[in-house]
Amino acid sequence: MKIYDVLIIGGGQAGLSIAYFLRRSSLTYLIVDNQQEAGGSWSQTWDSLKLFSPSTYSSLSGWAMPKSKEEYPTKSEFINYLSAYEKRYGFTIQRQTEVIKVEKESGLFKTETNRGALYSKTVVSATGTAGHSFIPEYSKKAIFSGIQIHSADYKNSDNLQNKKVLIIGGGNSGAQILAEVSKVAKTKWVTLEEPLFLLDDIDGRYLFNDATQKFLGNPKVKSKGDFSISLSNIVMIESVKEARIRNVLNTVRPFKEFYEDGVVWQDGTKEAFDAVIWCTGFRANLKHLESLGIVENGKIATKNTRSLQEPNLWLVGYGNWTGFASATIYGVGKTARQTVKEITETLSINK
Repeated sequence: MKIYDVLIIGGGQAGLSIAYFLRRSSLTYLIVDNQQEAGGSWSQTWDSLKLFSPSTYSSLSGWAMPKSKEEYPTKSEFINYLSAYEKRYGFTIQRQTEVIKVEKESGLFKTETNRGALYSKTVVSATGTAGHSFIPEYSKKAIFSGIQIHSADYKNSDNLQNKKVLIIGGGNSGAQILAEVSKVAKTKWVTLEEPLFLLDDIDGRYLFNDATQKFLGNPKVKSKGDFSISLSNIVMIESVKEARIRNVLNTVRPFKEFYEDGVVWQDGTKEAFDAVIWCTGFRANLKHLESLGIVENGKIATKNTRSLQEPNLWLVGYGNWTGFASATIYGVGKTARQTVKEITETLSINK
């Protein structure tokens, strides 16, 4: 029975970042990933998706992403980079492996998968959030007869030609999908409040730098002029700018409930729609860890990335609760480096 020092669950940017720092050690590791090819959850996103930062700011530790054809990398360009990154460092990856559950057995982790059990001294969970899309509860949602999909399942606007589409959610995914769908369909955009659009020359690199200064306790330090920005603000990539020219970036507040053919607005007015696209985000994908009995309210208690209740388990890339900006391409390296340092020290002590 082979026992790995470290089992990494998830082959996206977080899992690869962990592997990058592990390769400097003598520890044995394996990345298990449920996708057929490189790219992690990026392969499941919509076809026209673009990153919010130039390639320099969309790079993992050790090797910068090659310059993209346009200012912001496309989905395919970033996936190609992840594939090349894997090959460059020769990571050990087992694909098409779905993790069913993680358990403890005789002081080791036993990870059940669709391809059999794997044993390891430690586990790094790096499954992110893409596998756990979130759709809020809404009155009478089930009786709506039209199409309902989450942004995680949206690929392109081909089947929405000449339809009437309601897009719900005020983040970057909502803005980008609205920009695309509104070219072929009549759209309406629902958000909790008015979305905040960044200045045209502000993108992810400034968002991250400004947020970093706030995290470090320097809230007065501005990376690009005197304005307030947030990682939740909408970046004005070209498709969103083009939508602004067409005057389709207008939002309305939430409706009261669904009915068979559409939605009922707060004033009682009914409006029919053919489809609803939920751009309402994701939650941490932790189903495989529920068997350990440490998941509470969709999270696991941690100190930095390390589980408090299961100290040989680390969680990387789920958001600020597992390290500042750890869910971002640019920010995950910092938490990955610290995680591997802790793993190395722990296994050295336990030898």
